[in-house]
Amino acid sequence: MLDDVFGQDWLTPAIALTVSAIGSFLGLSFAYRARRTTGLARWQWTGLAALSLGGMAVWSMHFIAMMGFRLSGTAIRYDPTLTIASGVIAIVVMGGALVLTLHKRTGPWLLFSGLLLGSGVLAMHYIGVASMNVHGELHQDPRHVIASCVIALIAATVALWFASRLRGVVPIIGASLLMGVAVTSMHYTGMAGVHVEAPDFTRYGAPEGSTVPDLLLPMIVVLFVFLLVCSLFLLLGVEEERVDYARRPGHAAPDPAETVVRPEEAGYAPRHASAPPVGSTSAVVRPSSDDVWSRRR
Repeated sequence: MLDDVFGQDWLTPAIALTVSAIGSFLGLSFAYRARRTTGLARWQWTGLAALSLGGMAVWSMHFIAMMGFRLSGTAIRYDPTLTIASGVIAIVVMGGALVLTLHKRTGPWLLFSGLLLGSGVLAMHYIGVASMNVHGELHQDPRHVIASCVIALIAATVALWFASRLRGVVPIIGASLLMGVAVTSMHYTGMAGVHVEAPDFTRYGAPEGSTVPDLLLPMIVVLFVFLLVCSLFLLLGVEEERVDYARRPGHAAPDPAETVVRPEEAGYAPRHASAPPVGSTSAVVRPSSDDVWSRRR
């Protein structure tokens, strides 16, 4: 069973986990920026967070992991319509859950949003499973289905809590790794309970649908472009703390004239002066060798 779930080696699960963690990092970074803005900018960052979390951290991970899934004795083909529909569901549900969480940051709304998002993730997963065409009939083990549902609901609620609370690069990186592990665990827990019942009669040829290479190349191109766009937005959207230069000594407003202390009032006299300073009773003449102020003795 493990060979069917993970494929021929552990490379596919490792790639799926990496993609999920990267998508989680981008999504949480965008969610942090959404919390700090208002108006149109908040909707922009929220949309990017939904695309990153729903489209990359969840759906892309699921799609990559499905490519490594094998069933003994039968070829697997994928229905493109159901595959795309599962991705749209993940993005839309993630966007709605983020809007509720970021605009109403209370405990009850967090739980409701987690329930909504967890249901959307499960719908995405099992629609993706239904998109597989094989010679035979697919069945799900109820125990694995229940376990995947529990993991999905907990992971969705924790992800929304991260999105509405975390700030700083280090906490977001840690949360991204945790989310990647949770989402990947949910997928492989559900897939471990999938088995196929052989048909009553032998069928020759491959089932209808698209092959893995047919779907892999477009997905790689889309992921690459999406990463470039997200990186550009992150670079352009860096919010630097601006220093109030008006409060710095070098840029402060000049002092009023009455508060300025002149050198002669502080006990200094110019060396080149031939006449005594104002208010002085002594007529000491200083040599005019330079223009340096010297302290009066």
